[in-house]
Amino acid sequence: MQLPIWQVDAFSNRLFGGNPAAVVLLERWPDDALLLAVAKENNLAETAFISRDGADYRIRWFTPGVEVPLCGHATLAAAWVVFHRLEPSRARVVFASQSGALPVDRQGERLLLDFPANPVSPVAPASNPAAALRSALGIEPLELYQGFQWLAVYRSEDELRALRPDMRGILATGIHGIIATAPATDCDFVSRFFAPAAGIDEDPVTGSSHTRLVPYWAHRLGRDRLYARQVSARGGELWCELRGDRVSIAGEAVLYLEGSITLPL
Repeated sequence: MQLPIWQVDAFSNRLFGGNPAAVVLLERWPDDALLLAVAKENNLAETAFISRDGADYRIRWFTPGVEVPLCGHATLAAAWVVFHRLEPSRARVVFASQSGALPVDRQGERLLLDFPANPVSPVAPASNPAAALRSALGIEPLELYQGFQWLAVYRSEDELRALRPDMRGILATGIHGIIATAPATDCDFVSRFFAPAAGIDEDPVTGSSHTRLVPYWAHRLGRDRLYARQVSARGGELWCELRGDRVSIAGEAVLYLEGSITLPL
């Protein structure tokens, strides 16, 4: 069976920027092993699989190694496909997912994600795996918080950019992903994201990490609307707002590829 596939650079207005994600439209859901095999073959940080679900769509996300419960950039890419290829007359789509209903609104060239906020908790400096994580990061963070994704806060953007983490050391901690962040001079904050446990040493731009970053920086800066950049090699920009227990994350996207894949369904 042939299925349509698109590759979209998310959280960027330029080709080869942001974070590339594949989007595959399914008529029915195959075994998870096949979904994972497709994600491995695509060899991108995420492949989003979507299928019709009433008037909207269901979405699942796979890295080359595992299924994940939430992915921002692949959701943005999937929404781009809905708005620009599947249903051009729509201005809103709601994806059913493991993380609940995820609305996406079309606002000109920007697409606005509505995600649940995920605040993090302070961690004792000497606790495990905090001590191992501090060692693996190489540069001592000013603050450290724990959660499904951990958050390491640094003093400056220069310090953040200088990070060269020991990926094996991070993998040994058993933590799903590490968000590193710092204040910035030309935006409200910058970040990087490391997730070797998910098969991604450094993710180019990470929507899900901003569900933790936005509550932290909104509290620290005393305002809910924030402009952020992820300072990976590809780079990306995000317009964010804390709305109670939800976080809105807006970004642009650019199509790179569209075609079809052949699967034994």
